[in-house]
Amino acid sequence: MTVNLDPNIPDPDGFYDELLQAHAGLSDEESDAFNARLILTLANHIGDRAVLRAAIEAAK
Repeated sequence: MTVNLDPNIPDPDGFYDELLQAHAGLSDEESDAFNARLILTLANHIGDRAVLRAAIEAAK
């Protein structure tokens, strides 16, 4: 299974802005915890272990 690494988010700048806004006012610890929750939420949405494994390797 492969991971799509090509641009695939409509309005990527808008998404990036939303992501930054989600971190606004958070301490470093709170920001790290938010990132962990977001990663786990998206991983659960994907659900496919082969895709998740490929994503982990791509991120390394």
